[in-house]
Amino acid sequence: MAIELKVPEVGESITEVMIGVWKKNVGDSVSADESVVEIESDKATVELPAPSNGVVSAILKQAGEQAVVGEVIGYLEAVASSQSTPAATPEPSASSQVQSVDVRHRVGSTVIGSVQPASGTGPVMPAAARVLGEAGVPPQSVSGSGPGQRVTKADATSAVSAPPSSAIAGVSSEPQPVMTGTTAISSSETSRGERPVLMSPMRRRIAERLVEAQHQAALLTTFNEVDMTAVMELRKKFKDNFVDRHGVKLGFMSFFVRAAVEALHAVPQVNAEFRDPHIVYRDFCDIGIAVGGGKGLVVPILRNAERMNFAQIEQSIGDFAHRAADNKVKLEELQGGTFTISNGGVYGSMLSTPIINPPQSGILGLHAIQERPVAVNGEVVVRPMMYVALSYDHRIVDGREAVTFLKRIKEMIEDPTRLMLEC
Repeated sequence: MAIELKVPEVGESITEVMIGVWKKNVGDSVSADESVVEIESDKATVELPAPSNGVVSAILKQAGEQAVVGEVIGYLEAVASSQSTPAATPEPSASSQVQSVDVRHRVGSTVIGSVQPASGTGPVMPAAARVLGEAGVPPQSVSGSGPGQRVTKADATSAVSAPPSSAIAGVSSEPQPVMTGTTAISSSETSRGERPVLMSPMRRRIAERLVEAQHQAALLTTFNEVDMTAVMELRKKFKDNFVDRHGVKLGFMSFFVRAAVEALHAVPQVNAEFRDPHIVYRDFCDIGIAVGGGKGLVVPILRNAERMNFAQIEQSIGDFAHRAADNKVKLEELQGGTFTISNGGVYGSMLSTPIINPPQSGILGLHAIQERPVAVNGEVVVRPMMYVALSYDHRIVDGREAVTFLKRIKEMIEDPTRLMLEC
């Protein structure tokens, strides 16, 4: 019995999604609740599990294609749990000893290529067709290593990375020299190829939000610098005890989250939201932590961060980072937030002007720690210094409040005992 594989509900107000990676191909067996395909929305990536044991019998939507919630994207042929998965394939008729498989690779709605595999090549799997199409490699030139000479994604990847063969269809693959003046330049040195890659829903949403922030808010950025000596010495002193007691490392982010909570209490405008004609102030701090995920930057939320201690903050951030790498962050964990912290320093950023995440009114940007000469008590000493930046909506936050906020962050980090005493 054929079972429909439908696009599930992925979140409120989300009606269109993009098909991600098919983890199973036609003919592959699958167990109940095993992931079959990834579904990408503008906020998160979810996995579609198999409703029962069976065999994937049809794939209607390929990776990169658009679909709507509730649409059928494939079929599963159900089998009993005790039944072994059928491995035999139908015997081809005499008139179809060599089957022609129409392989199409799409970018958006445009068909890039339609080819007939050669007699020595089996079916080209969708993921393989996508890799070959993006690289401009004809599928008929690739030998399949899968069952029935099926061309897998691994075959396609190897073919794309391998050097070109000496001749294809009688045409020499030797680079032809291009004459410029009196100098001959190999055509391989003048390659100007392009690769159109469909933008993921999440990447499109990020782009929309960033442009929205630029158009709707009065953005301004204020900077300060922080001496990280005290925090680094405190971490060094207690790092082993912290790991033994809480099972997680003590990082810098927990210090900045706690400092941000204190600063948000001192300057509530940075934690507020503009809802014309009102300004809405919050008595809680839902702080978003920007982390790099498998599909791009995501900002999961630390709910009620004002109630969290250092260990809870570190454990939550570590869990978010681990799940973000596997695209496992839940949609509800990305929604809301009253303030955001972005740490570009982990990538080596020296200085930046972060863009707020509307409708929030502020975002704190952290940067790389570098040893620099600074004046301390009339003497020049070398200290580990970090630039911090606060981008804010000037409709709500004035320059005085912005400077006060960063000054409060600086005071808390340079004397972290104040975080414990909340003073």
